[in-house]
Amino acid sequence: MKRLLLVSMFQNVSHLLQRVMPDYKGKSVAYIPTASLAEEPGGWAALEKQNLEQMGLVVDEVEVSTAPYAAIQRALQKNDLIYIAGGNTFFLLQALKQSGADRLIREEVHKGKPYIGESAGAIAAAPDIAYSSAMDDPGKAPGLQDYTGLHLTEWYPVPHRGNPEYGAAVEQIVAAYASTLDLKVIDDHQALFVEDGQVEVLK
Repeated sequence: MKRLLLVSMFQNVSHLLQRVMPDYKGKSVAYIPTASLAEEPGGWAALEKQNLEQMGLVVDEVEVSTAPYAAIQRALQKNDLIYIAGGNTFFLLQALKQSGADRLIREEVHKGKPYIGESAGAIAAAPDIAYSSAMDDPGKAPGLQDYTGLHLTEWYPVPHRGNPEYGAAVEQIVAAYASTLDLKVIDDHQALFVEDGQVEVLK
């Protein structure tokens, strides 16, 4: 049973974590900040970790572009929850593939471990991330040749509708792909909740 919470900005919808894991307080989360390294390294991730800790979670940060495979495997297997933060989706996917974290994440999610994907972490859950190039620069992942995503969904999340910075890119994605891909578009105060094969838009 897959349980996913795919969001634009987690801080706006953090109360929805109860839907994914009702007893989340005191649980541990494997927190992957990697996507943010291509955008604003350090600052955003630090605030996000603080927010998760204030919610009662134990945060175990694992930066997959530099951590050894054994450390990534240990973090993903031992923690109760997987959280992939926002940033550049292409840089993120490159690191996930090069480290082997992509396979480990899929294994854990298919076993039932809850997955939170914020922005880039939401897009990475799609079958393929090429559709998101209007929002993120593929040039930040020069070693990425295969855009196949984690394929945790059969559809394509599009975060940040109406966002001042990314809203125009969202509409460009919708115009280009709405007729060929199953896009699920959310704004910064919504989330896509997946359980038992069903998807629901929450806010």
